[in-house]
Amino acid sequence: MPDTDCPTAVEVNFDGLIGPTHNFAGLAPGNLASWLHRSEPSNPRAAARQGLAKMSRLRLIGVPQAVLPPQPRPNLRLLRQLGFSGDDANVLATAHNQSPRMLAIAMSGSSMWTANAATVCPSADADDGRVHFTPANLANSLHRASETTVTATILKRIFHDPQFFRHHDPIPCSADMGDEGAANHTRFCDSFADPGVQLFVYGNDHEDDDRSRPRRFTARQSRAASESVSRLHRLDPRRVVFAKQDPRAIDAGVFHNDVIAVGHRKLLFCHEQAFENSMQVDDALRRATSDQIRIVEVPQRRVSLDDAVATYLFNSQIVTAADGQTVLIAPEDCRRHPGVKMLLDELVDDGTFDRVEFVDLRESMNNGGGPACLRLRVVLMPEEVASLAPGVFLTVELENQLDAWIDRHYRDSLTAADLADPQLMRESYAALDELTSLLGLGSVYEFQR
Repeated sequence: MPDTDCPTAVEVNFDGLIGPTHNFAGLAPGNLASWLHRSEPSNPRAAARQGLAKMSRLRLIGVPQAVLPPQPRPNLRLLRQLGFSGDDANVLATAHNQSPRMLAIAMSGSSMWTANAATVCPSADADDGRVHFTPANLANSLHRASETTVTATILKRIFHDPQFFRHHDPIPCSADMGDEGAANHTRFCDSFADPGVQLFVYGNDHEDDDRSRPRRFTARQSRAASESVSRLHRLDPRRVVFAKQDPRAIDAGVFHNDVIAVGHRKLLFCHEQAFENSMQVDDALRRATSDQIRIVEVPQRRVSLDDAVATYLFNSQIVTAADGQTVLIAPEDCRRHPGVKMLLDELVDDGTFDRVEFVDLRESMNNGGGPACLRLRVVLMPEEVASLAPGVFLTVELENQLDAWIDRHYRDSLTAADLADPQLMRESYAALDELTSLLGLGSVYEFQR
């Protein structure tokens, strides 16, 4: 748990634990990695350990690190809403026989990508002095939209004190009000306690004509939803910037802005084709930050859109270590790509980053999620930290407990055929029941009540 005697704010990374039903179903249109690896066997145990190792790395360099539990899977409530009936085993068997895709949706482990869980704005930015949360409606896909209710429950359990925290309902779910959470939101500031500037990135605007829409894939984030979140969070409009994704990027597999841009404090690191009109976005950010932002834009000739998506260069995390250094946490794929590795070496040489650390997230990457996808950033003042459920903060003891928990409950291999196995359901529920106890959260899942 961060030192609550520290007089200033901290940015806590809440990573989603990768759940026991982690599998490759290819459910997300526009997510090229997910589609490429669909139907391959997955390794849930390796996936969870890779995610935990990344969290451990951040904890060791002094970044406050916490964990969020996964969604309960299978989602039997969803399957019953879709007309599958009988006892639990029969529901799974019938779904497997009649609609394997619906079974895969009900077994999706995609909640591990907590950058999509919600949009969070700190108390320094809201005019009521509270931290605001809006769970993402994830309207673009059923397997993600079905996460929202449990996500809201978990966030309310952890951030429970109404003196410090304000929880909003999701934006109404419709085709033109898609909200994909913090994956399309970045906050810029000097120190974390200072009022920040919020960047909301969208791909869909109801005023767009056909020429400004992507042609291959659907834009997931709507401007209307982003504007609604800004209003709900009581942000100063002078310190909010709305930017439109370049439709060419969406068609290249940039389904969220965090696949093509990442920001931290006073730095924006992005591809030149991240935004439809990058000069206007740059100017708006400079005005809103009183020219206190550095924008590092990588040209297409150095790293193509295709290579940016393949390596997840911009889905890296930028963090401030305990020693004050600015560290880029990048996927191992970036080290293996000669052009990207050369660029990163240059960015260390010119002082953009003090160092780059590479992490192996192969299981998550094969499903379309890199380091930044796995975390939700929450800026908190000391008194806000002190009010949280303390068991969610990663410590040496909790890390050891989670490692043993993974070993007890997770399989080394999972195939599409295994998703209908009632024993997998029992294993998954038993794991989550034990996990909520380890994290001190009590009963948060329907099957626990």
